[in-house]
Amino acid sequence: MKRSFVLFAIALLALVGGAADAVAADTAPVLSRIVESGTFKVGMSGTQPPFSVVSKSGSLIGYEVDLANLLADAMGVKVEFVQKPFGQLLPALEKGEIDAIMSGMTMTPKRNLKAAFVGPYIVSGKSILTKSSTLAALKEAEEIDRSSIKIAALKGSTSEKFVQKVLEKTTYMPVDDYDAGVKMVLDGKVDAMVADFPICALSQMRYPDQGLATLAEPMTIEPIGIALAPGDSLFVNMVTNYLSALEGIGLLDALEKKWFEDGGWLIQLP
Repeated sequence: MKRSFVLFAIALLALVGGAADAVAADTAPVLSRIVESGTFKVGMSGTQPPFSVVSKSGSLIGYEVDLANLLADAMGVKVEFVQKPFGQLLPALEKGEIDAIMSGMTMTPKRNLKAAFVGPYIVSGKSILTKSSTLAALKEAEEIDRSSIKIAALKGSTSEKFVQKVLEKTTYMPVDDYDAGVKMVLDGKVDAMVADFPICALSQMRYPDQGLATLAEPMTIEPIGIALAPGDSLFVNMVTNYLSALEGIGLLDALEKKWFEDGGWLIQLP
């Protein structure tokens, strides 16, 4: 079973990679640029574990790092990770500075006006990270929406939009990355941080003795996918087919188990 799985994966890589051998710049500008340069530029924040994070050795690791490497291998090119603050990723994609975004990005109608999305490869949802057992026990977002509550969230993210629209009575304190938000929770500077459920759960695993808690169930349902520049239907089609194939042969499930369920990789963090 394992051998046939590996052989099928190799055949898949060859099939998808072969499709990228010859493309016309006028019909597939992004794909042709990738093939000609031999480099697939992927934008990510590098501050969103388990999606992407910088290890203590200085290298990027995470679910999306593995996914990007698999896609680059399929195209027969090398991957170049371009780290930028989350809020700068879509502008970079629009300018052609990167070929794709893999950074825990929720697929929203507003973002879809600026980028094509492939996926989702993960379905997540909003939760809170807090040291308050009272807040962690709440069932509805409206119960958190009080003027006495201070909330942190990542700038430019759907978490920020959630706080501004749903938790508008709270005092909002934006952060540039999740590590800063977690530190504010640990230091008692905010009552909670709003973030995707996996990030909140991971923070509990990283700091098991700090009394961190999260909700039992996420407050929303959010699909996370790969953002691609519009105007290259061939590239979008190729990535769509590739992601579907990865799901079909079980590799997406394997990545999810590795990065979201098994905490063995946490020892690589600073």
